[in-house]
Amino acid sequence: MKLQSCSRGQDLYIYLSGELDECSVKEMRVCADRLIDEHAGLSRAVFNLAGVKFMDSTGIGFLIGRYKKLKRYGMTMLLEAPDQNADKVLMVSGVYSLIPKI
Repeated sequence: MKLQSCSRGQDLYIYLSGELDECSVKEMRVCADRLIDEHAGLSRAVFNLAGVKFMDSTGIGFLIGRYKKLKRYGMTMLLEAPDQNADKVLMVSGVYSLIPKI
């Protein structure tokens, strides 16, 4: 799993690629939380999932955990460009009712 980021205006963009599963989520959680803490003054975080080729329930938990952390900072979370497989998992699980897809 790989994580890259950049900020543009009031948005923090987090780009994930690889497999978001039990093996990778611990390291991704630490990296994403550090980025969120460093950019706490921004208005929203956009998680780009175009490079995520596999996601299981651990990945869903990762996203919901980041949603809760961002909410404590008053930031909005959005999901962008999920891969077809990730999109299906997110749709079936109901994540989009909590975290909108753009």
